This record gives sequence, structure tokens and C-alpha cells, in this order.
Amino acid sequence: MSNASPFIENVALRLLKSRGLRVVANNYQSSAGKVDIVMLEKNTLCFIQVRHERYYDPEKPSIDITSHEQRATFYTAESFVNHQRRYSRYTQRFDVLVISPGSDDPYEFHWIKQAF
Repeated sequence: MSNASPFIENVALRLLKSRGLRVVANNYQSSAGKVDIVMLEKNTLCFIQVRHERYYDPEKPSIDITSHEQRATFYTAESFVNHQRRYSRYTQRFDVLVISPGSDDPYEFHWIKQAF
């Protein structure tokens, strides 16, 4: 599902950690699919897909995550929680973090919480 390289995923991890999130898992895979990053933000378990785009278009709905990809992410999240029961009481959220080339900085970040 992700189009981000391991380098870009590490850039995403550093950004999200700096915003106070705690890493739970990287590249979690199930038979249904893959989630790039699983993190905790207070009492919310965040399933985050990382996208690397040449430019960011705010008009693109959910950064072109198809309904098939969304279902795969939901099923993968369900698998994660079933295997990691200690997270079953947390609220779940599905985010997209878009990383694109920046004007002044090397990267621009667009974190879309509850993208789908």
C-alpha cells in the first residue's frame, strides 16, 4: 500500500515521535495487507500509512487510498489488535502522512488524521 521507501518511513517516524507519539510497530503485515507505522497518541492507537509524493495536492481525497486499500488497512488493524490484545481497549484512528519536497526545508509534512 505504501509508496514510501524505508528512508522516508524513518523520516516519518522522527516527525511523529517529535509530535509526542510512541512507536508500537513498524511495517506490520497480516494476510490482509500492511500498515506502515502503528503508534500511540495518548489513548488512541494510530494506524498510519506513509505516502511520498512529488507534490502535495490538498484536493486529493485521502491521497488516493482506494476503498480496497482502506478495507485491507482495517483488516490489518484488526489482525494487529487480535494479536496484541493489550491494545484492544484503545480507540483506533487511521491516518495518512504525506511527505513531499519542501520549498525551504527538505520535506513538507501533511498529516491527515482520520483520513478514512
